[in-house]
Amino acid sequence: MRIALCNEVVAQLPFERQCALAAALGYDGLEIAPFTLSDEPALLTSTQRANYRRAAEKEGIAVTGLHWLLNVPAGLSLTSNDQDIHRRTGDHMAAMVELCADLGGKVIVHGSPTQRVLAHASSPQRARDSALVLLRQAGERAGQAGVTYCIEPLSPAMTDFVTNVGEALEIVEEIGLPSLATMIDTLAAWGGESEGPDALIRRHLPSGHIRHIHLNDDNRRAPGQGERGFAPILQGLFDLGYEGVVGVEPFDYHPDGPAAAARAIGYLRGIIETLEIRP
Repeated sequence: MRIALCNEVVAQLPFERQCALAAALGYDGLEIAPFTLSDEPALLTSTQRANYRRAAEKEGIAVTGLHWLLNVPAGLSLTSNDQDIHRRTGDHMAAMVELCADLGGKVIVHGSPTQRVLAHASSPQRARDSALVLLRQAGERAGQAGVTYCIEPLSPAMTDFVTNVGEALEIVEEIGLPSLATMIDTLAAWGGESEGPDALIRRHLPSGHIRHIHLNDDNRRAPGQGERGFAPILQGLFDLGYEGVVGVEPFDYHPDGPAAAARAIGYLRGIIETLEIRP
């Protein structure tokens, strides 16, 4: 199991310094939000992509993947049935798969709650139909690129489409591509599921459809900065032999991004060390 830092947490730093800081703190990788690289990330040149990848490799840290895909450029929507928006969104999703592969990443997380709202289409069914077309296309492209594309369940406070793991699993199983999967975000789970993230992990990880984990407290801060305990979550991953990536994704950077990143990795590494030495 590897731990990545979602790079928007330290986006005020140049990318090279993001890599150096994450490596120095003890992270295994950076999970990139494309908007931190460019307002038009699909248009990054091959030279720019190679430079980002080389910067990470220089610090001995991996680019594990991408998340937060659709907030730039403006006007994208997974659920819209407007033909132009649908086409542009599909093109952007495909471009993000290629960007992920070019940076050396293996997992894409499709969250972007405000760009997947049922009201973007003329009916909830048409919204779902539009989303499934795009997710199928993205999953197919991901398979060709050696990447896994994950639809991220988010809480009802954030969006009204794919608000629990069960709904995400229905979509993944309906489309039926090995390169399309889902994931568990702890903040979203505490905000919208009938059971906690540790129970969700034990219930659904054996299905093979859970390919990524995001860790954040339900106060929107980093693990270790709130009331929630993460030992049961990591215990579940440990017990089930999870070998993927867990991404640290706070939204409230307290007292600032670098400090939140440092607090989280120290807290999580301490738990993991305890689990590994437990007889």
